[in-house]
Amino acid sequence: MKFTIEHVSKSFEKKQVLKDIDFTFENGKIYGLLGRNGAGKTTLFNCINGDIKTDGGKFSLEVDGTVRKTEPQDIGYVLSTPTVPEFLTGREFLKFFLDIHEDRIENKKTIDEYFEYVSIAPEDRDKLLKDYSHGMKNKMQMLVNIIAEPRVLLLDEPLTSLDVVVAEEMKQVLRSLKKDCITIFSTHIMDLALDLCDEIVLLNHGVLEVVDKSDLDSREFKEKIITALREDGNE
Repeated sequence: MKFTIEHVSKSFEKKQVLKDIDFTFENGKIYGLLGRNGAGKTTLFNCINGDIKTDGGKFSLEVDGTVRKTEPQDIGYVLSTPTVPEFLTGREFLKFFLDIHEDRIENKKTIDEYFEYVSIAPEDRDKLLKDYSHGMKNKMQMLVNIIAEPRVLLLDEPLTSLDVVVAEEMKQVLRSLKKDCITIFSTHIMDLALDLCDEIVLLNHGVLEVVDKSDLDSREFKEKIITALREDGNE
């Protein structure tokens, strides 16, 4: 399976954020989308998700040799700030989500099996979501995206504000998914990207560039990324 971005561009007034981007992502890998704050990572995700209209270009998906335009159900999007219906309990939220997506969910599990998958404790499952911690809300947002089984999973800084234990739990979940979907993980934290991701893609000067990970611990590798990010911020 392949997800391809072809000649995508986006400007806001006089500032061109995305410049004729061409790139192909494949399943089986977690891609780290690295860029400094304001580089355009969220803009790119919003364009892929259809929340923002591009100025030009297209997104396509190749499945079993057949290429087609991406559709809304192909894309899962986990925001940096989790958005959940706080007036529902965790169990009510999952039941509602499962009910409305019943026709498209394969290998459906029980609600408690889903809770176990992202380590939500039994005593928290019937609490209102408004009483969940940030990390727990993030887990719930991640969980419903996983249940929907998207072809492409976009993760916009999802681990940045989590504690060490929760972050490690979510990393293991993401690693278990990569065989069956294309995962693009946006972050401005280089060490996090190096730890989790199979490939690093740098959003620099509005274009995407693969950065060689053959020598992760070398000073030259990190300095190349830092220099590129610094230059991008000084445009």
